Amino acid sequence: MAKLSDLKALLARAPKRKLEPVRAAPGRPDLREGSAARAAVEQAFADVTPLPPSNRARLAIPKPSARPAQRLADEAAALTASKFGSEPSPTAWEAGQELEAHQTFLRRGLGTDILAKLRRGHWVVQSEIDLHGMTAAEAHDALADFLDYARAHGWRCVRVIHGKGLSSPNREPVLKGKVRRWLTHWDDVLAYCEAQRHAGGSGAVLVLLKGSAA
Repeated sequence: MAKLSDLKALLARAPKRKLEPVRAAPGRPDLREGSAARAAVEQAFADVTPLPPSNRARLAIPKPSARPAQRLADEAAALTASKFGSEPSPTAWEAGQELEAHQTFLRRGLGTDILAKLRRGHWVVQSEIDLHGMTAAEAHDALADFLDYARAHGWRCVRVIHGKGLSSPNREPVLKGKVRRWLTHWDDVLAYCEAQRHAGGSGAVLVLLKGSAA
């Protein structure tokens, strides 16, 4: 094994190689310190004044959501107005003084005082169903299931919310007329009456069902 002193001696006697300077790649200026290309670049930008450092904070602004927030808010407001009667019926009325078709229904053979009692809250509303957002077929099936369930549990008075059509195309109450016609075809329905303003207004009806002994 060679000694460390022998290796030093060999290195001292070896000829020293001169390192060639690094050349710039063809087509690129030589930007080494003192080169003509660097001097030319510095001369070209000699009259450029650097911008002062900005003291503004860099805030990360979140991107807006792709959800149509305003349209959804408008639809929700229309739904609330339709459901809870924020917009009143065309005018105040009492049972027997109907101004529009299908505001009330009374099964043949029953006393007319039933409608007045129904509208004035003589029977407590025991449950309700909201048909908003359903197609006509979906609403019909849901209403049928609800009435069967109500009858099985002996409920006498329920509320059916069909809406005023404020969120429908052309603001036409599609379900309003259909639901009220359907109710007249169920034998278990003795009467219905358009709800008072605070209970849904023209967007809902109070329905009186047969009693358990009927």
